[in-house]
Amino acid sequence: SLELFWLCTPFSAFLHKHCPVVSERFSPTPWCWGGRLQTLVCAVLKSRPPVTYRNELISTVDGGQISLDWMDNKDSATYPESSTRPTVLILPGLTGNSRQSYVLHALNQATRRGYRCVVFNNRGLGGEELLTPVTYCAANTSDLEHVVHHIKGLYPSAPVLGAGVSLGGMLLLNYLARKRTESGMVAGFTISVPWNALKSAATMEEPLNWLLFNRYLTAGLCNAVTRHRKVLEKVVDINFVLKAQTIREFDERFTSLMFGYKSCSDYYFDASPDNKLHNTAVPILCLNAADDPFSPQHAFPLTTIQSLPNVALLSTAHGGHIAFLQGLFPRGESYMECLFGQFVQAAFEHPQDIRKACGIKDEQRS
Repeated sequence: SLELFWLCTPFSAFLHKHCPVVSERFSPTPWCWGGRLQTLVCAVLKSRPPVTYRNELISTVDGGQISLDWMDNKDSATYPESSTRPTVLILPGLTGNSRQSYVLHALNQATRRGYRCVVFNNRGLGGEELLTPVTYCAANTSDLEHVVHHIKGLYPSAPVLGAGVSLGGMLLLNYLARKRTESGMVAGFTISVPWNALKSAATMEEPLNWLLFNRYLTAGLCNAVTRHRKVLEKVVDINFVLKAQTIREFDERFTSLMFGYKSCSDYYFDASPDNKLHNTAVPILCLNAADDPFSPQHAFPLTTIQSLPNVALLSTAHGGHIAFLQGLFPRGESYMECLFGQFVQAAFEHPQDIRKACGIKDEQRS
């Protein structure tokens, strides 16, 4: 049920020591085994812990704005001093924002351990106005770089850990690969990341996956375009975009044009983190399920990961996409939240040990 794709590395030993859930067998909800069912049930059943955010709008160099949702955790007993309180930066999925249940549960895990959280809402998805005809994509890391720089400017003495979910995980890994030792992060964590965008697009276009997931996500993407129609119609044919029936068609008609790619295939190559992972320079733990309908198992970059001392992939046989439901009534925290909480704590509380385990010298520190 559980496979750790690494050799017997010091990083795996560190994880077994500090993240007990890594050593446990993941047993999915008995009546909810398949990846599609896990994914659907999670969307319907998962609880939504109450959260009150402090919103901040920051300006970008091109005249746009980014919406950040903060959970400052001012009552933290572990880190009463704001300037040194560790910060978890959360990157939601394709059409997600700070209101997704997986974000709320991740916040719960981090804040009860005394950490501060900030959710990076992709442009146009955080309830803010789109000021320029620019949105977001998995390959363009400039907004994320701007956000990290902003956070480090506010709290230069506080370590930052990046946590990306699905498309947010692609963005995070691409950023960590691009910035290498200059990422401003002490570690990275991803859930259900699509490793290869072309292979994910193909899987998502299988009839049942299209019916259950692809058309729903495509409609979400089109709704976001409709909401910001006035500013976006300056650069794309909105009516043509809104006729898209799949994520790939949307990316062909909108995303790849918006970011200057000659073709959607070129964009998908650039967006895929599997071919850049070797450039990363911080400890990274990735959680994927073999039955994820969005991220096919045959695309997991196992050979690459086994050659990297700083990257670990934890693969479960079951779990679906951002689900990993356990127990008879899977409304509360699940396997992925427990793993997230334990890894975040391990990275923040044992910084020298995790760097040593990953073969990272102190002068490489982010």
